[in-house]
Amino acid sequence: MFNNSSKILFITIMIIGTLITVTSNSWLGAWMGLEINLLSFIPLLSDNNNLMSTEASLKYFLTQALASTVLLFSSILLMLKNNLNNEINESFTSMIIMSALLLKSGAAPFHFWFPNMMEGLTWMNALMLMTWQKIAPLMLISYLNIKYLLLISVILSVIISAIGGLNQTSLRKLMAFSSINHLGWMLSSLMFSESIWLIYFFFYSFLSFVLTFMFNIFKLFHLNQLFSWFVNSKILKFTLFMNFLSLGGLPPFLGFLPKWLVIQQLTLCNQYFLLTLMMMSTLITLFFYLRICYSAFMMNYFENNWIMKMNMISNNTNMYLIMTFFSIFGLFMISLFYFMF
Repeated sequence: MFNNSSKILFITIMIIGTLITVTSNSWLGAWMGLEINLLSFIPLLSDNNNLMSTEASLKYFLTQALASTVLLFSSILLMLKNNLNNEINESFTSMIIMSALLLKSGAAPFHFWFPNMMEGLTWMNALMLMTWQKIAPLMLISYLNIKYLLLISVILSVIISAIGGLNQTSLRKLMAFSSINHLGWMLSSLMFSESIWLIYFFFYSFLSFVLTFMFNIFKLFHLNQLFSWFVNSKILKFTLFMNFLSLGGLPPFLGFLPKWLVIQQLTLCNQYFLLTLMMMSTLITLFFYLRICYSAFMMNYFENNWIMKMNMISNNTNMYLIMTFFSIFGLFMISLFYFMF
């Protein structure tokens, strides 16, 4: 790829672009921040050794450029309405802005570019796309007050991600559909409470980081690699699959805590239909996570005896195991602190 100095430069500009968007007080300023963010993220995606990454960066550029065009167009419409008193329906322009932002964040029904693009990325780029690149669009969505469009997007996101992830063998696509599902939960929390959205985003980013960190160390990209890789180290195998369950939101792991907060908030707001749909779809996602983990947790699991032995323990895996400890026992620890103080 690039040498490290240019990588640091582009990452810094990407962070600045997001901060400009979050702190701007006009739609034009927000659009400018999103453009800076986009133009600095594309060089990070392109890799000379991998043709798929070039294709992915082009796909990303085209979808984001379309969303930016729509966003700029609708913000100009809003400006015309405010300054020249044109007869333009404000809810209509807000709806256009919302759809552009949903396309930028990769929420359903504008999600089609997301799994295909993830397939061509390295794990660290995929992590940035799943976490950091969501901040700016979600912050802008929180400024808009169009409940019905958000509601449609939430329902579609959770259902499509549950069905889409069922038949996947690629880990990157699996993580992409998982990201769409979590995005649905984040949008639903955004409708009623901004603080819960921030908490959810923080926990989701942490859990995604733990998993992608592990995949990156061992260069895992497909499901069959998971079953044949950790023959020597049963601890690593168990912790990896427990992290999967934590990301899926299975109690008593840490991933259940943000979902618990959203469930509580939705029940307080009497959104029982939405909550039922979301929980049913999450059960489907948990089903395919459990299906992956089931064979690994079985004691009589068949293993290849010709796999090359490799030294599993390194500083990276030790760091991973520490983060996994928080992922597995985090909910217990938070509960203990809560009841002690």
